[in-house]
Amino acid sequence: MRYILASLSLFVTLAAHAQIDSTQLMKDVKTLSADKMEGRKTGSKGNRLAQFYLLDRLKQLKISQFSNTFEQPFYFNRGQDRIMGTNLYGYIPGRVDSFIVISAHYDHVGTRKTGNTADSIFNGADDNASGVATLLAIAKYYKDHPPKYNLIFALFDAEEMGLQGAKAFVARPPAHASKIVLNINMDMVSHNDKNELYVCGTTPYPALKAPVTAAAARSEVNLPLGHDKTSDGSQNWIPQSDHYEFHKAKIPFLYFGVEDHADYHKVTDEFEKINLSFFYRAAGAVLEVVKEFNK
Repeated sequence: MRYILASLSLFVTLAAHAQIDSTQLMKDVKTLSADKMEGRKTGSKGNRLAQFYLLDRLKQLKISQFSNTFEQPFYFNRGQDRIMGTNLYGYIPGRVDSFIVISAHYDHVGTRKTGNTADSIFNGADDNASGVATLLAIAKYYKDHPPKYNLIFALFDAEEMGLQGAKAFVARPPAHASKIVLNINMDMVSHNDKNELYVCGTTPYPALKAPVTAAAARSEVNLPLGHDKTSDGSQNWIPQSDHYEFHKAKIPFLYFGVEDHADYHKVTDEFEKINLSFFYRAAGAVLEVVKEFNK
């Protein structure tokens, strides 16, 4: 009975959000966090499998390409190793000659060695298959609703190795940096028991507060502002995900994420652990914020 009531509640909630395809949203997370992706560590076979899946999704969505490709390879050093990563991105044209970059990293931390039957795969359902799935859902919405700004949908690699994909993107953006007016980054948006999705970035960029507040007024999840002050110490999230590279380049950002949970960077960060109803509502909330900038 409890399962039936929970499923009914989820159905009612999802029906209110026809702007997002709930079935596809969940499919994207489940696929990217499956065991065959082997934790999506940069440079691994599983990471490449994730790339193939995401390339297919971008093609299905008919996202426009820069320079006839969705792929931006890049290289970086890690210890004695030279590693290749691959960013994936495309865009939906808008009405004005400026760009908003909507981003999420698709890599995770791979596997661990184990000498027994214990789970060895860090599936990364919340971190960050959830952000990727939300990005794809927002892209689908804007294929049907032309935006004001040119929207770049950027799937970054090697976030877990020091924000390397975002560094490569900001160093060689597909549009001139002066035309990029905002980065909206998502990293862990599906696993929270308090109905809270934090929005980081309005302290350094106070002009962004009004659009977020307007969207929050019609959101079904709470959108508290914070984790973006120097006084927050280790809970200052500004340097903790890909938006930091935009911030360093003086490009304003908003970062959406949940506070750390028991499954963060654990093998237990699996599809079965995310909060399905919260996740769907959180994706809708991010979309509402994006809509505020594209009226």
